[in-house]
Amino acid sequence: MEKKLKKIWNIVSTTLVVLMVLCAVFLMGSRLMGYQVFNVISGSMEPEYMVGDLLYVKKVDVNTVKVGDPITFVLNEDLVVATHRVVRIDAENKHFYTKGDANETEDASPVHFNNVIGVPQFKVPKLGYVSDYIQHPPGMYIVIVAGVVLILAVFLPDLIGGKKKAEAVTEAQAEVQAEARSISDENAKLKAELEAMRAKLQEAEEKAIEK
Repeated sequence: MEKKLKKIWNIVSTTLVVLMVLCAVFLMGSRLMGYQVFNVISGSMEPEYMVGDLLYVKKVDVNTVKVGDPITFVLNEDLVVATHRVVRIDAENKHFYTKGDANETEDASPVHFNNVIGVPQFKVPKLGYVSDYIQHPPGMYIVIVAGVVLILAVFLPDLIGGKKKAEAVTEAQAEVQAEARSISDENAKLKAELEAMRAKLQEAEEKAIEK
């Protein structure tokens, strides 16, 4: 029964670790591959990008951007980031004119080429909610605590099991040593008895010779 429970726990803990690793790859590992990650927080690009989606944006040569392409850009001096679709291009003044798919009109201000962050390459639906939650308290603290607990849960049984095995080995060694001492004592006692018997026999032989 204990082995069966341990096997089940190993499967569960391994699954949780794999899920955490995949989540970490989607949220942070993508940066190593040149992607920037952004949460969709408004419905201006629905149904293409829904609120809560996570966008993976990659830097591109602005000269390759065409009308109809969605771009991610810095919207204003407050460094607000938006993703809208290009509807017109003013190459001479280096401006993109953009519009949200769900909006009735174009954006009030054009986007200068220098303000373009990149072009969305793909999205993961609803993962933006997770990303936003774990990047701010209390979600950040919950994830840290959960990670520590999971690590302990995965490795602690093996550590405890190793300790128990070590204790069992030590106990077995002590028993063997005690048994060896007991046998040694028995041998010494037997040897003493044999010496005593030999002495008695020798004494008896000497008395028989004298007679």
